[in-house]
Amino acid sequence: MTTSKSLVTAAVLVGVFYGLVGIVFALPASHVQAWRLAAWILSAAAYVAHIVYQRVGVSSPPRSAAVHAALAVALGAFLLAASAVIHSLWVESGNLKLLLIALLVWPVMAAVPAFLVALVAITALDRIRRKP
Repeated sequence: MTTSKSLVTAAVLVGVFYGLVGIVFALPASHVQAWRLAAWILSAAAYVAHIVYQRVGVSSPPRSAAVHAALAVALGAFLLAASAVIHSLWVESGNLKLLLIALLVWPVMAAVPAFLVALVAITALDRIRRKP
């Protein structure tokens, strides 16, 4: 059985992946909608893979798997907010106070639905796996 530390490590790696995808795919100035769609697709694939890994690969309990998925999403949201703060300082624009608040608000706003969706997805996955 995999240790709790390695499950948290997986959540951190997926969270960093979310952050990098969000930052890197926002860089191109042309075909912005296509890049955003690609970022959403990659992030969704990572989210599903993370849930499947947690539940099927290492047999995490449903709530634990959902918490780890939500932690990864929260980390990715935090990294995006941090990059917005850094960008604001770099180009000397934006409302720094609001961006600093985003460091707390974005992870919570992203993690809560990610947790709920993960619980629903895990329930559906378990039902599919139980059918003969």
